[in-house]
Amino acid sequence: MGGESKTVGENRYRESYGRYLEDFREGDIYEHRPGRTITETENTWFTLLTMNQHPLHFDQAYAEKSEFGKIVVNSGFTLPLVLGMSVSDISQKSIANLGWTDIKLLKPVFVGETIYAESTVLEIRESKSRPTQGIVTVETRGVKADGTHFMTFIRTVLIPKRGHAVDDIADY
Repeated sequence: MGGESKTVGENRYRESYGRYLEDFREGDIYEHRPGRTITETENTWFTLLTMNQHPLHFDQAYAEKSEFGKIVVNSGFTLPLVLGMSVSDISQKSIANLGWTDIKLLKPVFVGETIYAESTVLEIRESKSRPTQGIVTVETRGVKADGTHFMTFIRTVLIPKRGHAVDDIADY
């Protein structure tokens, strides 16, 4: 849906991404791009920055003796990556994230793998207390380049109706 722009002056345009409430349809599936190839450095940094001391995420000798046989990417890192990949399609115009539920880690992700995300629109409803907004619920899936689903979660987002997003009503 991205790539729209609005005129902000003579021969001057500002790009705008994201969807308004009216742009969502139940059952639609959005394939989020680009994907991301995860490096050993960023996995190690994230693991150590968040004080996660499990050696499976940064100790090759330990990981080789595990059932996985190699370092496993920290799922605390893959979750926000998958979420971030969905922002331009799902929540770029949002007012607020209302919640994440049912986070499921289905398969490990390994250093050097490329991951993608996709989301299915589960429900759309008008807000009962905010007439210019609505609530969208999606299921987002993390998908490896080979098609393997490694993660799923449900996300609920407060979305403005057309003409009521910050970039519609404010010059910033």
